[in-house]
Amino acid sequence: IKMEYKLLPLFTFLSLALVAIASQAVLSPEAYWKKVLPNTPMPRAVTRLLHNDWTEEKSTSVDVGKGGVHVDTGKGNGGTAVNVGGKGVGVNTGKPGKHTDVGVGKGGVSVNTGKPGKSTKVGVGKGGVSVSTGHKGKPVYVGVKPGPAPFNYEYAATETQLHENRDVAIFFLEKDMSQGTKMNLQFTRHDLGVGLVPRPITKSIPFSSDKLPEILNRFSVQPESEEAEIMKNTIKECEGPALKGEDKYCATSLESMVDYSTSKLGKNVEAISTEVDRQSQLQQYTITGVVKKTAGDKAVACHKQDYPYAVFYCHTTQTTKAYKVSLVGADGTKADAVAVCHTDTSEWNPKHLAFQLLKVKPGTVPICHFLPEDHVVWVPK
Repeated sequence: IKMEYKLLPLFTFLSLALVAIASQAVLSPEAYWKKVLPNTPMPRAVTRLLHNDWTEEKSTSVDVGKGGVHVDTGKGNGGTAVNVGGKGVGVNTGKPGKHTDVGVGKGGVSVNTGKPGKSTKVGVGKGGVSVSTGHKGKPVYVGVKPGPAPFNYEYAATETQLHENRDVAIFFLEKDMSQGTKMNLQFTRHDLGVGLVPRPITKSIPFSSDKLPEILNRFSVQPESEEAEIMKNTIKECEGPALKGEDKYCATSLESMVDYSTSKLGKNVEAISTEVDRQSQLQQYTITGVVKKTAGDKAVACHKQDYPYAVFYCHTTQTTKAYKVSLVGADGTKADAVAVCHTDTSEWNPKHLAFQLLKVKPGTVPICHFLPEDHVVWVPK
């Protein structure tokens, strides 16, 4: 069973930004990373989430003056200019044969990408924000498996999770993480279009349980739908208390994830993520090398959540070790996977999936797991 919801394109957030951004220049998420962490390369999990309009070496500035709002992405001839004047908003991408128009009038905000045969319309009115891609082919969806996330340690495993994961090495013991060990694994990657959104925009969008009706209205999600339940659960998990000995934070932007992680570890850090050279099915992998990435036991793990834009559930403890593990699959697929080991599991739910699969009790032995490709671990250099 899969629960699905349509994604909101960056065009909508760009439109919202014209209302939300104050009269100051703002940095793109990537430019902010480079400013704060000039000596820390971005992991692939982050670069893959950067939207095309905010990608590498394409800085974006927003200026507000008497002439209205002007946005310049700094791409040169292929740039995007946004101007707000007395007649509304005009956007021109500057690409030959392609343009994006944003019009603001009594009917709200409308966006047209100008691509032959394809268009995206965004309407903002009393009913919130509605998005129509208008193109042929399959729309973009997010697929979510039922049951609590396996890396949320407060929950007991469902029967479905136990049945589906008995033959998969979701969790393993630290002592088994050595060269030559064989494991049944499948590394997941979600090429679903969910992107990182600049902090000034996400700050203008509510992210709390008491604002859920407004949030669902913004994204045109029906309150009784499965999509609404996904969003509600993500927000609920973010608002829940941290486990004893942990500190947690949900980052709704790359900038806030950078700020949280550096506040815990300092700016001399490394950000790592799992990298797999190709997509493959569940198969047997063999460990060919193990490198410990943490000098002590402190790290910040940020797990990507299911939401219309990129949200990371970050948490830090003094009882976490991080490793980079090289593996080779039976079909030749190579992976450099991030493994996180928890040395104190005494506060986990006794019926958590890890304990039931490994047949061990809370607080007895270190338990490890590999991270999917869209999660990030921060460690001191």
